[in-house]
Amino acid sequence: MALSEFSLIQKYFSELGDAQGVALGVGDDAALLNIAPGQQLVVTVDTLVAGVHFPADATPADIAHRSLRVNLSDIAAMGAEPRWFTLALTLPEAHEPWLHEFSQALAEDASTFGCALVGGDTTAGPLTISIQLFGVVPEGEALTRSGATVGDSIYVTGSLGEGAAALSLFDDADFGSSHERSCLHQRFYRPQPRLAEGIKLRGLASAALDISDGLIADLGHIAACSHVGAEVKLEQLPIAPWLKALSDSATVNRWAMSGGDDYELCFTVPQKNRNQVEQLIAQGELLATCIGQITGGDLVGDNVQCVDEKGNLVHVAKSGYQHF
Repeated sequence: MALSEFSLIQKYFSELGDAQGVALGVGDDAALLNIAPGQQLVVTVDTLVAGVHFPADATPADIAHRSLRVNLSDIAAMGAEPRWFTLALTLPEAHEPWLHEFSQALAEDASTFGCALVGGDTTAGPLTISIQLFGVVPEGEALTRSGATVGDSIYVTGSLGEGAAALSLFDDADFGSSHERSCLHQRFYRPQPRLAEGIKLRGLASAALDISDGLIADLGHIAACSHVGAEVKLEQLPIAPWLKALSDSATVNRWAMSGGDDYELCFTVPQKNRNQVEQLIAQGELLATCIGQITGGDLVGDNVQCVDEKGNLVHVAKSGYQHF
């Protein structure tokens, strides 16, 4: 017997995730959520389309992990904690083995990151996943893109370039060793949302966002919103040695600077807070690297410039991913 929309929801999604703060969840016209006094609600949404944001032959589990985690990365960039999410699922057909694997992987990440599914929608059509995620942050403490000032240091968490390099996996079956392919597959489908790092940066960072479209493009958003410029020192970019060995330096730099899909945090730190940030890094509480400095906003052309180890300007041919 074919699944109806309502039986599909009841069977695979009605009890997904922890229910903290949920007064009314899946099954009604809308959810009712309890927000504690002194907190602000943080809301983000991402849509992932088969053949655009992931290969059409990706496994249901991989799709589920990527779909939730790219939203969690936005919550991390605001210094917030995830609480609830909704799911709009468009399917070519209600294939039960696919739904079982997808819902199990979604439940695994929902439990790991402490967020509950509280509603959504299902419809027929080309495979598309839209997740709207809700988080909370103490009032007045959210990180935004608009607080950077001249003289602030620019940092990124983790390492760069692996998300973009992973796209080569889908074009070349012989790309890299089995271990490297596994690492790249993990970075693409299971990016690690920097939630703990975002929380630690409250009160320390002047601006922040996550790197989804490419470092240069996303740092450009901070610069534009803050009415400043930015200078990035290429020799300071955190690129894993094994990734550097996968291709020529120009390609590796392009992956790191404009490839996107890293889902690391890029943030700026005023000089008065830099010692605290460096101390967190030295103590192993924050995995981050200083890559440059915020400059005046009178740059000619692009508001982000890159320089090599000799201080020479380096042209970046492509600043980042754009849908249109």
